[in-house]
Amino acid sequence: MLRPSPQLQRRASIVVSVIALAAVAWWVSKQDAPKFPDSLGGYLWLVAALGVYSVALAARGWRWHRLLRLADIPHARADAYRLTLVGYMGNNVLPARGGEVLRIAILGSRTTAKRRTILGSILAERILDAAVLAALFAVLTWAGVAHAPAGQWPATVAAAALVLGGIALAGYLALRRRGRFERFHEKVRPVTLALKVFARPEGLLLGTLSALIWSCEGVTLLLVGHALGLDLHFLDSILIIVLASLLAAIPAAPGYAGTFDAGLVLGLNAVGVEGGTAVGFVLLARFVMFVPVTLVGLGVLLHSYRDFRLGNRGSAEPEGVAEARVEHRLRATPRAVHADDR
Repeated sequence: MLRPSPQLQRRASIVVSVIALAAVAWWVSKQDAPKFPDSLGGYLWLVAALGVYSVALAARGWRWHRLLRLADIPHARADAYRLTLVGYMGNNVLPARGGEVLRIAILGSRTTAKRRTILGSILAERILDAAVLAALFAVLTWAGVAHAPAGQWPATVAAAALVLGGIALAGYLALRRRGRFERFHEKVRPVTLALKVFARPEGLLLGTLSALIWSCEGVTLLLVGHALGLDLHFLDSILIIVLASLLAAIPAAPGYAGTFDAGLVLGLNAVGVEGGTAVGFVLLARFVMFVPVTLVGLGVLLHSYRDFRLGNRGSAEPEGVAEARVEHRLRATPRAVHADDR
């Protein structure tokens, strides 16, 4: 099957961002000047929003840590938290979601696991997020939150995709138990080790955690609204983050430029927030959810991984030496690696 070249994908992402940014800019030109907090209380709400968003990021780090353990990837738990921040930083400043490449490369230089296996843990994260977002989108639409701004058929498509995905997984597992797809399984096994979470009870736990993570991000927007004097309903804020995140899934320039903003605008218009208040909301949400994590992620990269070089494992020293060095490092920090279940 033919796949577009990376260069073509980058160009398409830029085109998508330009179109989305142009649409958002046209919308902004029709609004009043942006409104910002006009009191100390308003700025304290922003601080609270940043605190809740930090909790969501910490939960994402713990979730990745559990997926890494499920895939039997030796790692220090602190790396899962730190590299989650580095990944967000990379996604915000590098093209083609370069933060995921950073996570794979850096962790790959600190463990004996194959980088394809690390990639599988990140794919499991993305599938969990996509499944929970699709479920939330369908439920909120059918519940008539904000009069279902995207219409009914997209929610039906999302729900059908979830059901079909579950059926396909169940069918594949049933055939695997009968000894089918053995060669295929051996080929994809390094990538799919973390994906076995979807066939285990822990998958329900991580799915519930994913829903709580998105709820925290919704509360983050709820608090941003409070900073501007808006009395948003909790479900309204969840709808806004769901729409923004679904549109941000479309390949775009670094930082989901244009697509994330268009989702915010769509959600705000659906809940009746317009004018300068809506413009201020978009700018403040952008600041709270992108600027601090980018700065902190850059600081973590420079402080904790300053000796990292992309592709250094296997190029600077033989593979056996590299693996021995990593094993020695992991044995030297047993508390960081094995204190995970406490």
